[in-house]
Amino acid sequence: MLFIKLKNLFGADEVLQKVTFLKLFFFALIYLSVSANLHAQLVYEPLYNDVYNFLRRVSQKGIIEFDDLNRPLPKMYIAEKLLETDSLSSQLTSLEREELKFFLESYYFEEWFIEGNNKKTEYMEWFNDDPAGRWRVFSYGGDGFKLNFDPILGVEVGSVKSEMVSHFWNGFYSYGYIYDVLGFSFDFRDNTESGNTIDKTKRFTPETGVNARTSETYNGYAEGKMEYSEAKMMLATDWKWGSLAIGKEFIEWGYGDNGLIVMSQKAPSFPLIRLDINPIKWLSFNYFHAWLSSDVIDSSSFYYTEHGDLRFEYRDKFLASHTLTIRPTRGLDIAIGESIIYSDELEYVYLIPITFFRLADHYLSRQYNSAGSNVQFFGSISSKGHIKNTHLYGSLIIDEITLNGLFDSYSQRNQVGFTLGGSVTDLPIDNLTLKLEYSKIYPYVYRHYISTTTYTSASYVMGHWMGDNADQIYASASYRFMRGLETIIWTRYIRQGEEQDVDYQFDQPQPPFLAGLRTNYFYLGGEARYEIIHNLYFRLRYQYQNISKQQEDLSFVDETLQQFYVAVYYGL
Repeated sequence: MLFIKLKNLFGADEVLQKVTFLKLFFFALIYLSVSANLHAQLVYEPLYNDVYNFLRRVSQKGIIEFDDLNRPLPKMYIAEKLLETDSLSSQLTSLEREELKFFLESYYFEEWFIEGNNKKTEYMEWFNDDPAGRWRVFSYGGDGFKLNFDPILGVEVGSVKSEMVSHFWNGFYSYGYIYDVLGFSFDFRDNTESGNTIDKTKRFTPETGVNARTSETYNGYAEGKMEYSEAKMMLATDWKWGSLAIGKEFIEWGYGDNGLIVMSQKAPSFPLIRLDINPIKWLSFNYFHAWLSSDVIDSSSFYYTEHGDLRFEYRDKFLASHTLTIRPTRGLDIAIGESIIYSDELEYVYLIPITFFRLADHYLSRQYNSAGSNVQFFGSISSKGHIKNTHLYGSLIIDEITLNGLFDSYSQRNQVGFTLGGSVTDLPIDNLTLKLEYSKIYPYVYRHYISTTTYTSASYVMGHWMGDNADQIYASASYRFMRGLETIIWTRYIRQGEEQDVDYQFDQPQPPFLAGLRTNYFYLGGEARYEIIHNLYFRLRYQYQNISKQQEDLSFVDETLQQFYVAVYYGL
């Protein structure tokens, strides 16, 4: 009966494809769960957790190795790195030892796995400390099942253009493990922002884009208000040399403190399957396939309901990506990868992790651009600790490039973007971290003349938030006064040219960098944040912004904007 209903809704061929794919995936998941020497300790650590920054600082001091090119990372891996750091605690500062102790309190389940189930006893706590001494709303641990549950609550009030704004959010985060088979996590939050000067689109900002209900998207809705939600969930299993996961989550790739050139959190999270293979210490392989939001209406789907409402659907859109990472020596990571944005229907060839996507696209499109997809190549190099207490990194994304005319201004088509950066910690004084990075993105990167194959999801770019035909220099200084209390001062300067017409994407000569009238953005900001207990925060932040827009007579007109916020929240 269910199949008949699906067939009537989607069509027989599409339903067969969907059912076949789901059968294959869950068969693989079950097979691996029962036969592959599982560790079953795979729950991904949310990207907002400050433990990532702690381990990055420790690794760039050369104390440990920390492989964090593809994120999020498993909680188990992070717990192992924290325990390794604990065994080398004599090399830490006194503040780092306090931070390490604090972070370890969040990984009781993972330590349970490491020590063996026979070393722990069953417990259940409500509104109390767990056995590691961390307060939780609910925590249960037993040999066959483990679960943590915590609420998410927050309020932030501020001033933007001398107008009061507010942001309220609530939700919950839960994760756990089922026997020696599966790990799971669920993160939900609901948001309400109010005020005449709130940012309803969140386009030109590092903040994640939103699918919001506003007066611009819903008739009769209040002008000075917006509501939006975000939900993430993962179901995963692992074994000695790899892991497999399915769910809805963010993916970050590469390094960058104020924007990631390849994969970032700018677009909302999307459904995906993820495969990680780690056969040996110096080599790893990552693959994921994602279901994106195209926001392109399928005109062939139009029909009217019995109530006279126009019904329509969006075109399907997908992303496949794989990365090979080599670690030739301690602290040095070199990665190369390829991704493809394709649309209209699921292609099984892109579900094969080792497929060369570009050649597969040639096969499927028969070399016709209008029948083809959008392929990107990317790479990264990262050096941690080779210069004392320093992390140096670079990332590159290639959308289009013509090697024959690489240096010929008339025939070149270099649609590329890159980031170069570095950070120094505990120099010249302990607990101080200095960062500097530069990003440059040439015209047409992330874009495509076929609207269903742009490098976007839900109309937000999946790479650097500033978009193409722009560059940015960013610098920051952060200081940690005590466990949980950190302040940061930062500045960035962005130059951005006009958006170029994608109809001329393959014409030559290409438009020069910063083509068209230019807009310059200067920012100066600061933030102080204190984590009072686990996940309970108090935060102050300030931002000054000057926007300088070039006019037709080539003069510039300036506009300034100041923002100030105070927030208290539990969970992030």
